[in-house]
Amino acid sequence: MNVLAFLLFLAIVALTLIITYFASKKTKTTSEFYTAGGGLTGWQNGLAIAGDYMSAASFLGIAGMIALSGFDGFFYSIGFLVAYLVVLYIVAEPLRNLGKYTMADMIAARFDDKKVRGVAALNTISISIFYMIAQLVGAGGLIKLLLGIDYVYSVLIVGTLMTIYVVFGGMTATSWVQIIKAVLLMVGTFIISAIVFAKFDFNVVKMFNEVKTATPLGEAFLNPGNKFKDPLDTISLNLALVLGTAGLPHILIRFFTVKDAPTARKSVVYATWIIGLFYVMTIFLGFGAAAFVGYDKIVEANPAGNMAAPLLAEVLGGDFLFAFVSAVAFATILAVVAGLVLSAASAFAHDFYSHIVRRGQATEKEQMLAARWASIGVAVLSILLALFAQKMNVAFLVALAFAVAASANLPIILLTIFWRRFNTTGAVTGMLVGLLSSLLLVALSPNVWSPQAGAAILVGEPLFKLANPGIVSIPLGFIGAIVGTLVSSKREDDKKFDEILVKANTAIKEAAN
Repeated sequence: MNVLAFLLFLAIVALTLIITYFASKKTKTTSEFYTAGGGLTGWQNGLAIAGDYMSAASFLGIAGMIALSGFDGFFYSIGFLVAYLVVLYIVAEPLRNLGKYTMADMIAARFDDKKVRGVAALNTISISIFYMIAQLVGAGGLIKLLLGIDYVYSVLIVGTLMTIYVVFGGMTATSWVQIIKAVLLMVGTFIISAIVFAKFDFNVVKMFNEVKTATPLGEAFLNPGNKFKDPLDTISLNLALVLGTAGLPHILIRFFTVKDAPTARKSVVYATWIIGLFYVMTIFLGFGAAAFVGYDKIVEANPAGNMAAPLLAEVLGGDFLFAFVSAVAFATILAVVAGLVLSAASAFAHDFYSHIVRRGQATEKEQMLAARWASIGVAVLSILLALFAQKMNVAFLVALAFAVAASANLPIILLTIFWRRFNTTGAVTGMLVGLLSSLLLVALSPNVWSPQAGAAILVGEPLFKLANPGIVSIPLGFIGAIVGTLVSSKREDDKKFDEILVKANTAIKEAAN
């Protein structure tokens, strides 16, 4: 056991629990629990969004993916960053203007129907759990490497902590944990990147030349096609990454934590700059791990490469940097899973329990109790699923969650805002087709099935050959929404669409006559 790492782990856990304690004193109403009362400023929310987004997939998964697969790993960095342009220009303001606590609120602003709200809540819970599995896999591998604790117990530790943050501290605790974690992660990543660049004499050309001989891939390390042999797989992955962020529930609910749409837009701008700088530095993490840690050692620690960044820190800075980076990675996972639990719990308590089961008659106390029990339920389910995904790369697992989000949520968000003819039937059909098609294709893909024992969850030939379903499931989500609308005889009130269009862009509640 690394004693220094263990002490830093304890320090971070203690700090986050102190934050949760003080946040719990301010979390008395549903508004405070779901959205921190809308009291965050633009820069605070920007840091929190960045903290939410720079997850285990970003820090652990991308570094390992670049170290093992070269150029193909960098697709994740590009896709995650470009995705924020979609969020900034299309989603952020309309979502803040139309919604209240959840994505379903935004859709219900136009279609006040229980079926629409129920399916939207189902999507949110499904995507959150999918994303959470990746974080828990990263946490389990990290704690096992550092402290020698069995993977199962490692996942249980993280699952318990994230549940405590949400159940007691709500969005206030989650936001401040994410802000602190974002600052720590940027500091840690900058230190490692600076040391790596110094090792290459601050010469980019030298760095690229040396990594050509640092891995078994040789010169192919800098070329595409090492991981994604099929060009369609590359296109599918990038579609999911670029479009998926705009449908991720734990990112979307962050726009309700500020007072108005202009502040929401500012927070996205702050987040984009922070995230952009971070993803540029992932090149140094990946190249540094390939050159100074080595392929064999990375794979020995974790076959998927998830431990490349902590191992690089150990090689470059000894036990202290190793312990610091590992503790920051741990904080990263805690912050992100807390946000995911909160988004899923909000969907269940606010959308399903309050609006469908109780028909809008639930008291504040009842909603809070439902949200807290939902937090526990989501955490337990995610932990159980994470136990079966230990050998998967966390960046890859998150890419699958992005595909589900882009297929099930994004088409509905866009058509709700921009298509006058769109109706309730189209919204329900689009969400279900996007969700079910993406989940089914993942279940039939090489992620689940492989002829080689131990390479995937099950042994056998995959019926769907692409690793990421985005290229098929995203169009199906749009097609389902469009066809569902056109075959339905139901016509929505045109005046309602005019009101939504005005409110989405101006926050004015009613359209002018």
